Amino acid sequence: MAGVRQFDEDSAFEQALEVFRAKGYRATSMLDLAKSTGVQRGSLYNAYGDKEEIFSRVFERYADRFVADARVALNKAGLREALVEFFVFAIRSITQGSPARGCLSTKIAVEIASESPRQQELVKKMLDELEDVLVGVLQSPEARAQLVIPPRQAARIIVTMTRGIAVMERVYSDPKRLRQTASALIDTMVRPG
Repeated sequence: MAGVRQFDEDSAFEQALEVFRAKGYRATSMLDLAKSTGVQRGSLYNAYGDKEEIFSRVFERYADRFVADARVALNKAGLREALVEFFVFAIRSITQGSPARGCLSTKIAVEIASESPRQQELVKKMLDELEDVLVGVLQSPEARAQLVIPPRQAARIIVTMTRGIAVMERVYSDPKRLRQTASALIDTMVRPG
C-alpha cells in the first residue's frame, strides 16, 4: 500500500541513533543508515527525504529520553543526593558500550551545530530543557537554602559541566575521574549539611 511504511520506525531510529553515536553526523552516510536499520535507502529517502531529517527525528527522541531520565535521576529527597544521582546518570550515559559511546549532543554541538541552524536549535532545545529540569529541583526552598549561588546560575553551571565531562571522557576514558570532578563541583555549590 502506497504511503504506508513497511518498517518499524522505532527500531529503525534506535539503530540509526547508534550509527550517529558511533560515527557522528558527517561521517554517517545514507548507506550506513540503510545497513544498520535494514531499510533500503530508497525507502529511507521516501519516508524522510534526507539524512538531516532522519538525524533530527532521531535526535529529538534521544533528547526527550535523556531529559526524562535526568528528571528521574534528580528525584531524590536531598539536594546533594539528587545532584550526585544526576551526575551518576550523566556519566553512565556517556560511558556505556565498548568503546564508550560518548555524548551525542556534545558531539553534534562540536561537529556541526554552527553549520546547521536546525541542528543547533535541536541541541539548544535539549540543553535548555535540561537546565529547566535542574532549576525545578534547585529552586525549592530547601535547595535554595543549601546553594551558594542562585538556582538558574547553578543549573547553567551543571549543564556546562555535563558537556565538559563528555569531552573529558573522550580524552581520559576514566569514569572514576569524572565522578570525582562532579563531586568537587557539588561540594563547591552546596553548603555542607
